[in-house]
Amino acid sequence: MIKIDVDMAVCQHYGQCVFEAPTVFTLNADDKLEYLASVDDSLLAEVESAIDVCPMQAIRIVE
Repeated sequence: MIKIDVDMAVCQHYGQCVFEAPTVFTLNADDKLEYLASVDDSLLAEVESAIDVCPMQAIRIVE
């Protein structure tokens, strides 16, 4: 399992991660980011892409 952390104090809810990993990241009705804190290893490439495109660099994989 991959553990994900988003620093919500840094996140500006641009939603770029949603385009890269829509099964992991979503924007709710208030356009606030929601995400799964743990996902299957098969989603690693998507999560890494989301990390790369985040303009605020608020997403990280927790070891």
